[in-house]
Amino acid sequence: MLNQHLRFNRILNPRFGQIALLALLTSISFSEAQESGKTLIKPPDAAATGTDTNNRLIVREIEVIYLPEKSSSSVDRSVILSNMRTTVGQPYSLAAVEQDIKTLYATGLFTNLRIQDEPVADGVKVVVIVKPKSIVKEVIIIGNQAIKEKALHKKIASRPGEPLSEQLVSSDGQDIQDYYLEKGFDRAEVLYDIDINDQINRAVITYTIQEGGKAFVRAIEFEGNEAVTDKELRKVMKTRIKDWLTWINKSGRMKEDQFQEDLRAIRGLYQSKGYIDVTIEDYAIQRPEADAINITITLFEGIQYSVGDVKFQENQLFDDIKLNSVTNMKPGSIFSPEGLEADKNAIRDLYGRKGYIDTRIYINREPNIQNGKMDLVYVIEENSQSFVEKIIIQGNNQTKDKVLRRELALAPGDTYDSVRADASQKRLENLGYFSKVDVSAQETSVPNRKNMVVTVEEQRTGSVTFGAGFSTVDSLLGFVELTQSNFDIANAPKFLGAGQKFRMRLQYGIKRQDALISWTEPWFLNRRISLGFDGFFNQSDFLSSEFDQRRYGGAVRVGKALNQFWSVGMRYQFENIEIFDVDSSAPIGIQEEEGERTKSSVRGNITYDTRDSPLLARSGERVTLTAEGSGGPLQGDTDTWSLKLEGSKYFSLPYDMIFSVRGVAGLTDSFGDSDNVPLFDRFFIGGSRSIRGFENRSVGPNFIDSNGVLSDEPEGGKTMGYGNLELTIPVIDRVRFATFLDGGFNNRDSFDFDVSEYSLSTGLGLRLDLPIGPLRLDLGFPIVQRDPNDGDFEFHFDVGYQF
Repeated sequence: MLNQHLRFNRILNPRFGQIALLALLTSISFSEAQESGKTLIKPPDAAATGTDTNNRLIVREIEVIYLPEKSSSSVDRSVILSNMRTTVGQPYSLAAVEQDIKTLYATGLFTNLRIQDEPVADGVKVVVIVKPKSIVKEVIIIGNQAIKEKALHKKIASRPGEPLSEQLVSSDGQDIQDYYLEKGFDRAEVLYDIDINDQINRAVITYTIQEGGKAFVRAIEFEGNEAVTDKELRKVMKTRIKDWLTWINKSGRMKEDQFQEDLRAIRGLYQSKGYIDVTIEDYAIQRPEADAINITITLFEGIQYSVGDVKFQENQLFDDIKLNSVTNMKPGSIFSPEGLEADKNAIRDLYGRKGYIDTRIYINREPNIQNGKMDLVYVIEENSQSFVEKIIIQGNNQTKDKVLRRELALAPGDTYDSVRADASQKRLENLGYFSKVDVSAQETSVPNRKNMVVTVEEQRTGSVTFGAGFSTVDSLLGFVELTQSNFDIANAPKFLGAGQKFRMRLQYGIKRQDALISWTEPWFLNRRISLGFDGFFNQSDFLSSEFDQRRYGGAVRVGKALNQFWSVGMRYQFENIEIFDVDSSAPIGIQEEEGERTKSSVRGNITYDTRDSPLLARSGERVTLTAEGSGGPLQGDTDTWSLKLEGSKYFSLPYDMIFSVRGVAGLTDSFGDSDNVPLFDRFFIGGSRSIRGFENRSVGPNFIDSNGVLSDEPEGGKTMGYGNLELTIPVIDRVRFATFLDGGFNNRDSFDFDVSEYSLSTGLGLRLDLPIGPLRLDLGFPIVQRDPNDGDFEFHFDVGYQF
């Protein structure tokens, strides 16, 4: 271990004190002579005495001395001088020297340092004496047998050639011990020693490891629990019994700090059930075998409290009936601290909606052990109503004020509604522009008036992403993507601060190439109406083995949220579509599609969405109706229309299981001068995104080849419908098991709703919520298929947690 370091303060040279005193006396004499009107002595020349016009000594030299004297320093002289206010040619200042000492210590490069001064003929010489931190020469690990040294070195941040930090050495030792714990070595100890050679100022770090036995938690037992089952208690604990997935979920590891959290969680569970007096009388951690840990926790449950009398005092604005209506803990219900806090917040919100944000609520709890009742007395100090005087926004160095103000649910002059203020804070947090948002009330000089102060800390809102992906539809591809969620098209060259959305993506793969540039203004004309533009290019080689397809064009879109659940949108798009590289043996229907054509279309949609999460919904529903028309008055070479209805509903089941139902129906046809729906506007289903267990786009009618024989090439349909039933079950954190049943039809003609030639499949899957994004793995098995040549199963790998 290193010795305690001593800090040396600046030492004032006695000879310098004499010079300073002489200069002071000279200054006084000169002043007195001026006041009396007599000239006693001529002021000394500044250059001759080494002082400035204020008689301050000038720094003529700065010398740096390293200790030990013969050691090589890890800190260059220029680094020291750059961290000092004291500089050659400037007046010498005691305050500057004190600040230099603090600044140099703050660099973390020195163990000891002091600054002293010496007089010279024309001023003062400053001597900086430093002892730099030792340089790490070597890091040695001894005592490890079960874990390779290479793996342990990865846990060590101290590196040879870098300055020694004892704090970092200690932290590295803890990281090694935690790593052993993860591997099941619950009794591992890691000691460290730092050997410093003062002659060369080099340090050798040695970690000595006592591995101990490897053991995992095999059993967790409880004694004294009657009201709560062992299963319920184990569920709130992070310490778990080892299972076959221990390498993923880290089950079976015994960590003391985590175990103490578990004991607090157990007490919290009991208190939520009304057992306020619960105590953990004892716990035992035993090792009946060399590789096994058994935990026994002994509990005293106490009695279960229910709510007795509930009274309110000093309330004038709301009567007892109104206050009772917002609380959940009624007389006779189970008492819990969590429920009490929730009721207190509900009462506070009731007053807050009326602007009584200074209301104070005090609760007296009066337990009765004999009858198990908890009487509650709410004492309410209402205070006066408040109104918003001004809204002050601070901390937004990049983001414009208007971007924040338009998200606020309050304005100057409004009643200071605390619930709406909290909602405003939540809206700002949801923007994703700020790492911290605080909305608080500030007193003003005007009675009953408060400023609403919004304080934010900005965070990075743009990103450049490089990556690669794979799916059974798109095959292997790579991409680069630039996004900025707080874009400002009018703020060159930063292009930052107006809350607009910008995205540019380039993607190149084996079977597809894509380019996209997109811009969105979410508050067009300062109203909650979104306006956006898109430019795109797409070339697809995976659609068919008989042809390739290329599409490029642009679009303008508008959208509006009608309320919390309903939204509408409209999009105009103009694009050029080309079918090319058609195989000479392709069916005549495909050969007729070869060439370029334009499409000018308008698409409108209305959406109803009550899902609790857009990524992993456990409840709610989402329904979208989309109508599209192209050609006619919109011009272009394509005259078609289509309708599509899609709906999903999610059900939350016990043990965090999720059951979902999804249905999709579509209809399309041509009109005007067109007598056929082009290949690119038909419906193709089958594959990971519609009916699993079948190849991509394989469910539906096929083309007739030139010999009048049914080919293997899908023709696509004009009337389709399919549905998905899926149940997902949590396995471990971020992993869910899935089972599904998919089915549907896809018919050649418009308005053909015949479902006799349907397809049906079932299968199993996994849902992985990985850092790179959510992934779906599915293995589907056809049950009913139109084409007897379809395979026996299909494996699907795709992006997304849910459809």
